[in-house]
Amino acid sequence: MAEIGRFNYVEVLRELDFGVYLDGGELGEILLPRRYVPSQCKPGDYIEVFIYIDSEDRIIATTERPYAAVGDFALLRVVSVSEFGAFLDWGLSKDLLVPFREQQQKMEEDRWYVVRVYLDRKSNRIAASSKLDKFLDKTPGSFREGQGVDLVVCDRTDVGYKAIINGTHWGVLYHNEVFQQLQPGEQVPGFIKKVREDGKIDLCLQKPGYGKIDDIVEQVLNTLKDRGGFIPVTDKSSPDTIAGLFGISKKTYKKAIGALYKKRLITIEDDGIQIIGTGEKK
Repeated sequence: MAEIGRFNYVEVLRELDFGVYLDGGELGEILLPRRYVPSQCKPGDYIEVFIYIDSEDRIIATTERPYAAVGDFALLRVVSVSEFGAFLDWGLSKDLLVPFREQQQKMEEDRWYVVRVYLDRKSNRIAASSKLDKFLDKTPGSFREGQGVDLVVCDRTDVGYKAIINGTHWGVLYHNEVFQQLQPGEQVPGFIKKVREDGKIDLCLQKPGYGKIDDIVEQVLNTLKDRGGFIPVTDKSSPDTIAGLFGISKKTYKKAIGALYKKRLITIEDDGIQIIGTGEKK
């Protein structure tokens, strides 16, 4: 069955001058306007469309792709504010409404906010909310330490970044463990570092434990190969230089090059590290 606010793979039923009608199941026949109809599209074909409510309150389809669908978290820009709320640019011709009651703080034009896209079941209208807590699970998750997860970076705080874990829970990335630039709304892979007794979750961007070092060793080795076998970074280089190149701490980098040295894969020079067997440094 076709769903409002999501991408749907539906059958083309019939063609008219102004577009084609699609089989929306319980939603009935849904118009795909002519400007969105793929070339050589004909009845009997199946196409992927996004279904939403247009400005005239009709269920309609488009082959345009919004920046987020129902159930997604996304960073979106306010294009206007009216008596109804704030309107966001989400990639479609009809802007996305954030009602005043769904604003964590009063939204302002031209500013960006992380929101959750949702479907109002009473009106079938798609809307957004910046009150993210109401969409997240308050009970402890069944996460395990070292588990890989998908993160959406949200607020920056005094201790670090609040991030949404797999679209279900809050977690924290601490400043002293983040060695790359992060922006609100950015989606990054991460790991569960620790699940606390109170249910709060600590996160990290590198795999915890020995597995982390193995990954970093491979990353350093690949960087060396990409740069002709030599990089002018040693264990005496500044933390900022190391973080800028690898996105890791100086301590982790030292462990990685120590592991490479023990495996006799590199030599450590006064001004950098060199893969063994690549010849003269460049």
